[in-house]
Amino acid sequence: MQLYHHPFCAHSRLVRLAFGEMGIEHLLIEERVWERRPEFLTLDPAGTTPVLVEDDGFVIPGIDVITEYIDETRGAVLGDRRLLPTDSLGRVEVRRLAGWFNHKFFAEVSEPLIREKVYKRYMPRELGGGPPDMAVIRAARSNIRYHMHYIGWLLKARNWLAGDRMSYADLAAAAHISCVDYLGDVPWEEDEGAKIWYARIKSRPAFRPLLALTMAGMPPAPCYADLDF
Repeated sequence: MQLYHHPFCAHSRLVRLAFGEMGIEHLLIEERVWERRPEFLTLDPAGTTPVLVEDDGFVIPGIDVITEYIDETRGAVLGDRRLLPTDSLGRVEVRRLAGWFNHKFFAEVSEPLIREKVYKRYMPRELGGGPPDMAVIRAARSNIRYHMHYIGWLLKARNWLAGDRMSYADLAAAAHISCVDYLGDVPWEEDEGAKIWYARIKSRPAFRPLLALTMAGMPPAPCYADLDF
């Protein structure tokens, strides 16, 4: 399979984490969505990453569709490694929390920080590139605090975010937080429970390729690849 992604697209990171947990081989193709390549738009007119292309050319676009597709086509044989529970109530909670991070956290925290601090460095000025908007950055840094408290609150009664087993909910949260952590904008002092949870998931083998990422001219925060941060 081919995964069209960007290294700092949190949704793409979620798919990569899921593939790592499931042991699914894939080929990465980096896509700069602001370039609006006609070949990429042919795959997905929405022009956003991630986009998954199966061996036979079948196209699966968008994070919500991709995660459901992976579970439907590969999940049943994974046993305890399945990222969606088999019971309907458990699946609802995983989907609810994955949606929280893929949409709410994305809109309030990860997307504005990545856009202002990463994407705008590479985008031409006529496409929105240029210096970061510090007001946007300050708002995102403020927003992340209540998300950290929410993670900590969930973990007071659960082993993982959605229940007793790791799921798409944990991978979604970790994927978005990992992008923000690279930039040094995660207030780890805000909630000890959230920090312990992230250290646990960050130590998993599936996370290693993400922790090895570096961006030219913008090294990661010192704690980014530190498993004992």
